[in-house]
Amino acid sequence: MADATAHRRTIGTLLTARRGRGKLHWTDIFTYLYLAFGILLMFGPVVWLVLSSFKTPAGLLEFPPTLLPLGQISAEVEGYDKPLPIFRATLEDGTEMELAQVRRIGIVSQMVDPVNPDQTYKVPISNRTPVREFRIASENYTEPLRKFNFGGYLWNSIIVTVVATAITLLINSMAAYGLSIYEFKGRNAIMLFVIGTLMIPITVILVPVYLVVTSLDMVNSLWAVILPGAATPTGVFLLRQYMLTLPRDLIEAARMDRASEWQIYWRVVLPLALPAIAVLAIFSIMWRWNDFLWPLIVLNRSEVYTLQLGLNAFQGELDVQWHYILAMTVVTLIPVVVVFGFLQRFITTGIASSGMK
Repeated sequence: MADATAHRRTIGTLLTARRGRGKLHWTDIFTYLYLAFGILLMFGPVVWLVLSSFKTPAGLLEFPPTLLPLGQISAEVEGYDKPLPIFRATLEDGTEMELAQVRRIGIVSQMVDPVNPDQTYKVPISNRTPVREFRIASENYTEPLRKFNFGGYLWNSIIVTVVATAITLLINSMAAYGLSIYEFKGRNAIMLFVIGTLMIPITVILVPVYLVVTSLDMVNSLWAVILPGAATPTGVFLLRQYMLTLPRDLIEAARMDRASEWQIYWRVVLPLALPAIAVLAIFSIMWRWNDFLWPLIVLNRSEVYTLQLGLNAFQGELDVQWHYILAMTVVTLIPVVVVFGFLQRFITTGIASSGMK
C-alpha cells in the first residue's frame, strides 16, 4: 500500500509540475494540450467504434450522429400490429405532443396519439424529433455468433494465428541463430539478401506463391494461409540483431561442456532472446490476425473463412450491415489488445537492444 501511494504521489507530482513561483509555464500548457490532442487522435476512433457497436441500425444512420448508443422509443398502439416509433411533434397551433408515426409520405408524417389512436395528425417531418433513450443493442454481438457462424470464423483465425506465429518464431529464430552465432564467409551478404527481400512488393509474388500453393493442393485449407508467410525478413533481422549482443563466453562455455548446437540454441540463446522474441510474436500476431488479401485469394469456402473474410461477408451488393461489422470489429480487436497487454513490457527492451552491436 505504501509503494502504491508513493507511486500515485509521484505521478501526481509529474502531472502538476510547475515552473517558477507556482505558475504554469506556457511550454507546460502546450505540452499538456499536445498530449491531450495525441490521446484524442489515438483513442477517439476506438471509443467511437466501441460505442457505435452497441447502436441499432437506425441509430447508426441518424444525422447528426450521436456518441452514445441511443435508440428511439416505440410503443404498442391499439389497432396496429407492430410497435410505432414515438416522436415529439409540434402542431400548427404551437402545442407539443408525443405522437406515434404510422407512416411517412414525402415530407409529411401521418401520426396518431398513442392514448387516443382515433385522432390522426399530419405533421411535417421538420416539426418532429424522435424520442430516444439510452439503449444497448447487445444483439449486434449475439446474432452474428448464432446466425452467421462467426464462432467458426473466430476459431479459424485463432488456429491460423497461433500455429503461424509458432512456426514463424521457430524458423526465424533458427535462421537468426545461424546468421549471428556462426561466423562464415558470405554471412553479411546473406543477411543483406534477406533484408533486400523487403523491397519486393507483395503484389509481385502473389501469383507465383498461389501457383505453388495450388500445385501442393492446399487451396481452401488453413495451411495455405499459415505456411507461405512463415519466414519473414523482418523477424530474421530483428532476432539476429538481438542475438549479436549475447555474450560469446556463454556459447563457448556451453560448447566446452559438450552441449550440442540444438541444446545451445534451445537452452541458452532462446531464453536470453525472449524480449526480441516477444516483440516478434506481437508483430506476427498482428500480421496474421489482420491479414485479408492472401486469405481472400486462397480461401473460397465459408467453412475455412477467417475473421477478416467473415467481416467482408456482412457487406452485400445493396446493403451493408454496419451494426454487425462494427460489433465484430470490436471482437477482432480484443485478442490483439490482450496479447499486447501481456507482452508490451518487452517491446522497448527488445527493439532497443536489437539495434545494438
